[in-house]
Amino acid sequence: MTDNESRQKAVAIVYDEERSAAPQVVASGKGLIAEKIIETAEKAGIHIHEDANLVEILSKVPLGNDIPVELYQTVAEVLAFVYRVDERYKKKLQKHHS
Repeated sequence: MTDNESRQKAVAIVYDEERSAAPQVVASGKGLIAEKIIETAEKAGIHIHEDANLVEILSKVPLGNDIPVELYQTVAEVLAFVYRVDERYKKKLQKHHS
């Protein structure tokens, strides 16, 4: 394992307003587990946002728990960005398939 592999971390969050008032951590890991989280997200077409500081903090949240209140604003900004990109991508696809 290289130094880069041993330091790679990934955290997956989900926001389902029917289940929780805040996004929840649903997967977290480093090394090979991080690679699997990223690979699974890519295969599912899920946006991957790279932010080492945010991952470091979120990796300390137990699986299934809501993200800390202190991170609401940061995570909301990331989710808003992802939703905007997703909508633009969908519109672009619709134009090409029309």
